[in-house]
Amino acid sequence: MKKNVLKNYLLSVKKKKGAGYIVLIDPDKNSENNLEEKISKINNSGVDAIFVGGSLILDNNCEKRVELIKSISKVPVIFFPGGISQLNKHYDAMLFMSILSGRNSHYLIGEQVIAAPIVKDLGIEVIPTGYLLVDGGNNSSVQFMSGSNPIPIEKPDILIAHALAAQYLGKKLVYLESGSGAKNSIPNNLLKAVTKYIDVPIIVGGGIKTPKSANEKVLAGASFVVIGSILEGNNTNIINEFADAIHIGE
Repeated sequence: MKKNVLKNYLLSVKKKKGAGYIVLIDPDKNSENNLEEKISKINNSGVDAIFVGGSLILDNNCEKRVELIKSISKVPVIFFPGGISQLNKHYDAMLFMSILSGRNSHYLIGEQVIAAPIVKDLGIEVIPTGYLLVDGGNNSSVQFMSGSNPIPIEKPDILIAHALAAQYLGKKLVYLESGSGAKNSIPNNLLKAVTKYIDVPIIVGGGIKTPKSANEKVLAGASFVVIGSILEGNNTNIINEFADAIHIGE
């Protein structure tokens, strides 16, 4: 199994560019033709890495689409796990993730135990990640599928305590997300509060709809910003604008 190659790459991006720019692709919402066009644009837009994953896959073509993404992409392709059925050999690495904000033991440790021997056999690099779901103003797919209640935004102490627990459990990244297609992104003041307490890099995703909002997340302390739903369909022309907003160190 590879050791820390992708983790070190991400940290170097953060150091060099101020923050990393990651695009999330749901393999269930993209045809092969759409993927080819989207990845070609991503290759020329300043994106630092691609996350691939979704809460639910409705056909048997996930591995085929990941293989296609990997064959075209010039940046690392990292598994953002929505379930073990999406795991395959074509990823460069994966976020070995636990939903620490919830109390559903299956997504805290059960799914990870099932996946671990397969991950070792495939030889995929793992990046231990604590995932914290924050209320984004609507019911997200991950909330429903995982049976996890999001952390209320008016309870910063609860979010801080969970983020600290993730760090003390040895997680190398903390992922704060309000869910795919969220009405609201993580509030900037809430993000600032968390960054004062923890030392590990923070990934922020969900509900980030404009380059200005992405820039605000970086200024509030995000090490990596994930852009997803806003780039679905015909919105891929703004990929470059997000790069300029996130890469404040260049």
